[in-house]
Amino acid sequence: MSSYVALFRGINVGGKNILPMQDLRDVLASVGCENIQTYIQSGNSVFSASATADSLSSDISDAIEHRCGFAPQVLVLTVDRFKVIMAANPFPAGGETPQFLHVWFLTEAAVEPDLDALKDLQSDSEQFALHDDAFFLLAPDGIGRSKLAAKVDRCLGVPTTARNWRTISKLREIIDESDSH
Repeated sequence: MSSYVALFRGINVGGKNILPMQDLRDVLASVGCENIQTYIQSGNSVFSASATADSLSSDISDAIEHRCGFAPQVLVLTVDRFKVIMAANPFPAGGETPQFLHVWFLTEAAVEPDLDALKDLQSDSEQFALHDDAFFLLAPDGIGRSKLAAKVDRCLGVPTTARNWRTISKLREIIDESDSH
C-alpha cells in the first residue's frame, strides 16, 4: 500500500457541493482507501491505498458524484510528492505567517504558463514562483486582496487547487503521525 494526500476543489464552499467529512471518509473507504484522516471541511485527506494516484483521483470523483450528485476535482498526490512540493517552497520565511503563504497544486505541469501576465497582476508586496507542478504565492496583504491569486489557473493553463501553508503544514503533521504508527 502507498500513502496519499487527496486535495478536493470546490467542496463545502459558499454552501455549494456539500460533502460532510464522514461522507467523504465513507466514499474513500468505498474505493479501497484505508487509514483515512481528514482535515477541515474543504476536503483534505491522508490515507493509504493499493491503487495508483490517477485511478484514485477518478474513482473518488466518480464515487462522490454517485453519492452526492456532483463530481469535484480531486487531486491525489503520493505522500512523497507532497513532501517534495513542501521542500520546494522558495519562501521559507512565509512559514512564520502561514496564512499569507499559499500553494497551488497543479494537476499537471504548466506547459506554457503566462508568467508575464501574473507579473502584471502582482502587487508590490507579493512574491511568486512556479516550481514543476506547484505555484507558490506569498501575499502579505492577504489572498483576498490579491489580483494575481484570482488568475492563477487561467495564467498557468492547467486546473489547480490551492491551500495555505497552515493547512499544508497540518497535513504534513498528519502524515508524520501516520508514519510513526
